[in-house]
Amino acid sequence: MSRRVLLWCGEETPVQPLGAVLAELKLQVVRCTSSADTKERLREEHFDAIIFDLAEDESDAAEILRSARKSSLNRTILAITVVNGGANVRDHFSLGTNFLLFRPVTTERARASLRAASALMGRERRRKVRLPVHSKATIDSAGLENGQATLLDLSEEGTAIQSERKFPPSCKVYFKFELPEQAALVQLSAEVVWQDSTGRVGMRFVGVPQSSRRLLREWLGGAFEKAQVNLNRRPPSAPLARDSGSGPERDGQRDALNRLRASPGNRRGQSRRPCQVGAEVYKANSDVPHRCSLSDIGIGGCYVEMPSPFASGNQVEIQVRIRETKLRLPGVVLAVHPGFGMGVRFELRNADERKRLERLIEQLEGTAQGLEYGTPAGPR
Repeated sequence: MSRRVLLWCGEETPVQPLGAVLAELKLQVVRCTSSADTKERLREEHFDAIIFDLAEDESDAAEILRSARKSSLNRTILAITVVNGGANVRDHFSLGTNFLLFRPVTTERARASLRAASALMGRERRRKVRLPVHSKATIDSAGLENGQATLLDLSEEGTAIQSERKFPPSCKVYFKFELPEQAALVQLSAEVVWQDSTGRVGMRFVGVPQSSRRLLREWLGGAFEKAQVNLNRRPPSAPLARDSGSGPERDGQRDALNRLRASPGNRRGQSRRPCQVGAEVYKANSDVPHRCSLSDIGIGGCYVEMPSPFASGNQVEIQVRIRETKLRLPGVVLAVHPGFGMGVRFELRNADERKRLERLIEQLEGTAQGLEYGTPAGPR
């Protein structure tokens, strides 16, 4: 299923590099040169992203974007805005922009921004909450019989799996799996929505039999109730991040419930900013660096991509450097995905450390929504 991008650009200069990169990413492009044409297209057709060149009327662009996101067709549309180098970044993000692309628009700049935007289009903003799960699955598709994979998360509408196999874009698969504490087999078909170089594959369910739908609903409902019961056992007066019953098991329960409580597009209690920042991670009381990459970050924690993640409950320190900012952040490993990475909750020690982390996140906001990547820091 081809992703569609609406390009609203009156000037010809940016069109060539943007068009070349969009074609390279196999994104279908619809060009508009006026606000009236843009409004009509967004009213009648679905698009995964829109690119504004704000040589056009800025206030008109903001209103068009707000209207599009109120519609059922384009409520999850990503907005990429072409701006001058001296533009106020915060103002543009407050208008609903997801990515900024600075003039002059070159092929290299366009490629960096549009690749990241394309990845977000592929992941989509889910309408249903996904629950973390670890279960083996068997997959059949064209050229593959009884392939093995691992479920990473699950909802009524889709799943993410870990697989050694590379699937063709948008291909359909048939797979079956058992859910924890359920003997019955779930069998259904799905289509590939996105995949990355680490072997993670996102799938949307299609044609789910009624029996499998019922099993999914029963298991998801029970898993949510368990998470709620476990959290309610915590004394009301105890602070969440520092309660006396902390530990890997308890932390995992809180983390799971935070994912459930948050909105489907952002499943954590605190928002995370997508990024691709080089970093180093150390086990507590160790000087041995492990090169890694952060794929998202927020005040509450980050996701660390590395082939051999540490065990759940390990205390760690993450060292990040972006431009002139160098920061060491203490944390604890909560979620582990062997071969891919681990989720880390920050355990900030003081207000100064929090302020420095906030400044780091602001720098990501100011560098094209986190698309100017940092490099791994040197020795401590």
